[in-house]
Amino acid sequence: MTHQTHQGPTTKRALVVRGGWDGHVPVPASDRYARRLKDDGYDVTISDTLDSYLDEDLLAGTDLIVQCWTMGQITGEQTTGLIRAVRAGTGFAGWHGGIIDAFRSETRYQLMTGGQFVHHPREFTTYTVRATAGHAEHPIMAGIRPFTVTTEQYYLHVDPAVEAIAVTDYAEDPDTPELAGVVMPVTWTRQWGAGRVFVTAVGHRMSDLEVPEVDQMIRRGLAWATR
Repeated sequence: MTHQTHQGPTTKRALVVRGGWDGHVPVPASDRYARRLKDDGYDVTISDTLDSYLDEDLLAGTDLIVQCWTMGQITGEQTTGLIRAVRAGTGFAGWHGGIIDAFRSETRYQLMTGGQFVHHPREFTTYTVRATAGHAEHPIMAGIRPFTVTTEQYYLHVDPAVEAIAVTDYAEDPDTPELAGVVMPVTWTRQWGAGRVFVTAVGHRMSDLEVPEVDQMIRRGLAWATR
């Protein structure tokens, strides 16, 4: 683990947990938001092991977990430790496969995150993301007008209990023509016990994270999820 401290009576503590499939550039992507959190005055710890979820003292003192870990395997004990921390008030947040294509066999994890990747068209898709009705002034979406991205478009199995704050219309896909036009959540929040969970499906490449509206959603989502 690496550790950097910012002193202050109201300092928030963030734990960035990264690893898994290299195709989602977990180190550069998580470094981007570790820097943003440090700029915002957080004390940031970076971990490359899921055993961080076994460290009860570390998690009890953490206000926000940012996870960037695509696929991979998580043990039952690690899952229990993570869920216990979120239920006790630690925020949990992430983007794209680093949070909703992680640990495909662990349904307890999927229940907490509220969604699971199941498909995307073979090629990149240009699609529009828009705030859902009633959420244009949500703290994460305020001032973000509909915007387009060209990247992977995730088709997700989503828990109807989440609060979808941004959606898209699923594009025509020759592999799944039956799904064209389905309104698909892109960004959502949920409460899990005393903890807040923030998810956005955008973020396959570093260039996705550099889209101003995507970056703003993520930065606001991290702040929203923080204890």
